[in-house]
This record gives sequence, structure tokens and C-alpha cells, in this order.
Amino acid sequence: MSKTIFNLTLPVVVSCIEDVLETYPHHPYQQAFSIPDLRQELIAHVLSQVSNCYVVGEEGQQSYGNFQSLICAIKDKYCIEDLIRRGIDNIMYKREKQLSLQIPEAVDAGLAPSHWFG
Repeated sequence: MSKTIFNLTLPVVVSCIEDVLETYPHHPYQQAFSIPDLRQELIAHVLSQVSNCYVVGEEGQQSYGNFQSLICAIKDKYCIEDLIRRGIDNIMYKREKQLSLQIPEAVDAGLAPSHWFG
């Protein structure tokens, strides 16, 4: 069988991004980072600032369980969550105009004209 290189850092970063985004309000943060391009930009932002860990394994094998302690060390060592929060702030600032067009303001249903007249 042929060998394949697995990036052990990527699944940690993706998992941490999901966890961190859950702590942010749905509008506009979770909505913004549900856009694939922005999600990829955030992942790239974090991966570019940490040392990535790789392992060589058999093609088709995706056993990250054996490397759980290494993954935990990556997470703790580089404070990935802090990098994610800074990346979120940075991207939201850079893309403010674009996001205001793509993600409309949340409107209170009680303020909609259909509710004014009964």
C-alpha cells in the first residue's frame, strides 16, 4: 500500500473553530463563518500561525486516536483558541462592508409592519 501524509493540526483547528464560534452570537458571527470562503480564511489564518504536525500512514487509514496526546499538546502549546478569536475579529473587521450586504440585520418580528395592524 502507498503511504499518505496526514496533517494532525488541521482537525484540531477545525474542531476548535467550531467550539469557539459556538460562544459567539448567531448574528453576525456564526452566520458569517458559515460562509465557506470565510471559514477557509479563518482556518488558513490559524494554520499559518502555528507549527503543523504531520504523520505518515497507510492510504485510507485515518486513525487520529493514536495521536490524541500529540493533538492535545498542539492545542495547549499554541493557544489556538486565542488565535481563532483574533482571526474572527480581524476577518470581521476586514470584511465589514461585504458582510453587511450578505448578512442582513436581524429584525425583531414585533416591529414588522404586518404586526402593527393586528
